[in-house]
Amino acid sequence: MPADPASDPTSRRRTPDPFDGAGLRPLRLPDAEAVRQAFAADPQMARQGDVDGLESARAYVLHVTDASRGRHAAAIDVDGEAVGVVGLRITAEDRRGWLFYWVRPEHRGRGLASAAAATTAHHALSTPVDETLPPPATPALDGDRPVTGLERLELGHRADNPASGVVARAAGFVREGLERGKFLVDGERVDVVTYGRLRDDPAPSTRLLPWGQAPVPD
Repeated sequence: MPADPASDPTSRRRTPDPFDGAGLRPLRLPDAEAVRQAFAADPQMARQGDVDGLESARAYVLHVTDASRGRHAAAIDVDGEAVGVVGLRITAEDRRGWLFYWVRPEHRGRGLASAAAATTAHHALSTPVDETLPPPATPALDGDRPVTGLERLELGHRADNPASGVVARAAGFVREGLERGKFLVDGERVDVVTYGRLRDDPAPSTRLLPWGQAPVPD
């Protein structure tokens, strides 16, 4: 009698994990070509920065990783390639950070942006390792490690980009308001939806990505 397909182990196939090979690592200058390709692939990326070639992509990487100005950015890495960026602009005296993120078009819809934002928020809102000590005067900002020591995170997205709001909520952010007509896009005023997350807000159930396991490109 032939084996029952439902009980035959060889007939059961593993569901692909959308996060296979994915993680966060420091964004570096060798990622500039991947950044250039991302901006070239989607005209809407122009809202993220002025990148129209390799040199401007290098300038973008240096800009978003400039620790001297409170900036930190990680590559969303899949199998050794940067397919997106998640970053923070930090106001140290307030222990507050502005979170931003983007993913290349062909890697959207997998939950990578949500996972990267949730992971960055998880680390950024964590306290120092030794919680018996007073908090540091400024957040811990080291390009090789996640940011820690913040107490509030903020982000915003255009009201006509609801997918970004899905990412924000998946990362534990709470909608706080609406900035009416903030941006001028193609001659029309566009509203911006604002979000915040505090250290003591409930953590989301969104799956987190590993940090630093992916190799930095040559």
